[in-house]
Amino acid sequence: METSKKIYLFLIVITIVVVCIYAQSIIIPFILAILFWFLIRVIKKLLLRVKFVSRLPKWIISLFSTLVLIGILVLAVTMISKNIQILSTTLPVYEANINKIARQINQQFDIDVLDMAGDFAKGLNFGNILSSLFSTLTGLFGNAFTVLLYLLFLLLEEPILPRKLRAMYPDKEKHNQVRKLVDKIDHSIGNYIALKTLTSLLTGFLSYFALLFIGIDAPLFWAFLIFVLNFIPTIGSLIATVFPSVFAILQFGELTPGILVLSIVGVVQLVVGNLVEPRLMGNTLNISPLVVFLTLAIWGVIWGISGMLLSVPITVILIIIMSEFPGTRPFAILLSQRGTLNK
Repeated sequence: METSKKIYLFLIVITIVVVCIYAQSIIIPFILAILFWFLIRVIKKLLLRVKFVSRLPKWIISLFSTLVLIGILVLAVTMISKNIQILSTTLPVYEANINKIARQINQQFDIDVLDMAGDFAKGLNFGNILSSLFSTLTGLFGNAFTVLLYLLFLLLEEPILPRKLRAMYPDKEKHNQVRKLVDKIDHSIGNYIALKTLTSLLTGFLSYFALLFIGIDAPLFWAFLIFVLNFIPTIGSLIATVFPSVFAILQFGELTPGILVLSIVGVVQLVVGNLVEPRLMGNTLNISPLVVFLTLAIWGVIWGISGMLLSVPITVILIIIMSEFPGTRPFAILLSQRGTLNK
């Protein structure tokens, strides 16, 4: 019997992986819609704390919260597009500075890299690099119609869910238990998504002013990149720091601005990641570092960069949900960092 269960479990896992690979165009927008739905619920909870707003019909509050989120996303994409155009016009300067930087390295470190840099420059196309980078960022929101459609149905389904739960569990005691369980899962996931978004915004905001002070081209684009990559622990912060540092060196043709960007943005990442985020999030992000790297690799193989960006939110949500059910609680403990779960 145990062997048959293992076989069934193995087949289920294989099926899920195959579905994720071949149905990613459907699943990724749906996951994004769920994340946006939780953000909308957080905005609604904040608005309900205002007395005169709490008196309004719930559908008006939901509509306003949705419009606020969509407005922010549209504004962000518009501003990022303008910053990409700025970067595109300065690409010839970047490419011309490669030889200048190579000569600097040769003078300071007595390493003859001029020829190596020249060959490397021939094979580099910064236009393609920026285009692929921007495509990766906008790819998550590229299928905007599908995301909005999913989001619409989630919002329409939200007020009907309590009635469905009452119909599914007619017994009052059982219904109260299930309702408390759903509320607890909703509260935990909503808190994680809201606080992670807040800390990522803070990191991007501080990095923007640092890059603006140094004089980096298109600082808003790099700040947005830092905001997005901050959802990937450790690796994302590292990549988000290195990218603007390299382009700072290419922009000025000197090593000093790149080192300055690396230092300031690196300090921002360390302060927010090690001081601010733990204080705000507490034990919410209770994932083993090994699990983080494994999920990054697995979702990266399945969905590419999009999967890496979504890997940790997906894993956190799974841990929160599995921790609430006795049958899956051992798996949640296995994936946790401390071997204990939040009460």
